[in-house]
Amino acid sequence: MNAVDVLLWGIAPYVVVAVLVGGTIWRYRYDKFGWTTRSSELYESRLLRIGSPLFHFGLLVVIVGHVIGLVIPQGLTDSMGLSEHAYHVQALALGGVAGVCTLAGVAILVYRRRTTGPVFRATTWNDKGMYVVLVAALLAGLATTLLGAAGDSQGNYRETVSPWFRSLFVLQPEVTVMAEAGPAFHVHTLIGMALFAIWPFTRLVHAFTAPVAYLFRPYVVYRSRDARPGASARPVRRGWELTHRRHHHGRPVRAHLGARLGLGHVVAHRDDRVGAARARLLDEAFHRLVPGLHEGLRQALEFAADEGLQSGADLAADVS
Repeated sequence: MNAVDVLLWGIAPYVVVAVLVGGTIWRYRYDKFGWTTRSSELYESRLLRIGSPLFHFGLLVVIVGHVIGLVIPQGLTDSMGLSEHAYHVQALALGGVAGVCTLAGVAILVYRRRTTGPVFRATTWNDKGMYVVLVAALLAGLATTLLGAAGDSQGNYRETVSPWFRSLFVLQPEVTVMAEAGPAFHVHTLIGMALFAIWPFTRLVHAFTAPVAYLFRPYVVYRSRDARPGASARPVRRGWELTHRRHHHGRPVRAHLGARLGLGHVVAHRDDRVGAARARLLDEAFHRLVPGLHEGLRQALEFAADEGLQSGADLAADVS
């Protein structure tokens, strides 16, 4: 064990965790509108329907395989009667297929992003760097799976990488054990740590999003706008509308000058409380407006009569 081993396997993992947690909190606090996948489904959906399920479902199986391989001790599987050879055969059958599906899915997505004009123009340097690290992690993971299935002496990661990974949680990293792992596992682990370090600053952050608030959202009430109501339904009308010859609150409409201007009462359906409130407000404003207009027009016409433009009798007839 040397200083490089301590730096890579004793210090770097905690730095990555700090960046992952702190970067995620920072991103959520200061860049909520950027917390998105920047979906490009509107531009192209044929390849997306193929590549996206391959990538996401394959990645889920890969994550489950990593959790089983790194968290479950070898002694537990041995006590259950699962031999080392059988374990690696199952890892190759499930992990290998899942890795290939994930890699095929990301290859389709990258091809789609490169060949579809609008999608390519929406691709940032951040996305390109993220794809490079992600593909490198997948390739390195497939390589370690093949080495483990081939029976390589350094391919049994459950004696090196797994104990080191579990020791990180008790804050006592077994640096020496990890240093004895093969180069392929070192490369795969370093690329994985790099991926988690850049995670909060890329579109991968959407993996930490779940529509929990959707389960507790208030109900949305919709009103029918059917233009052909049934026989028992009343005619479909707006909540409030203008009319010229309706009575409001048992009072006939007195249009006066408003009749000449094309104004009238505002009425509402009886079962529409919002429309009724609007009707009362508009009706009161209308009744206050008409006398004011009437008086202003009368004064203007009287002023015109004083100037000799029209006789007072004619003005009185016009105003009444």
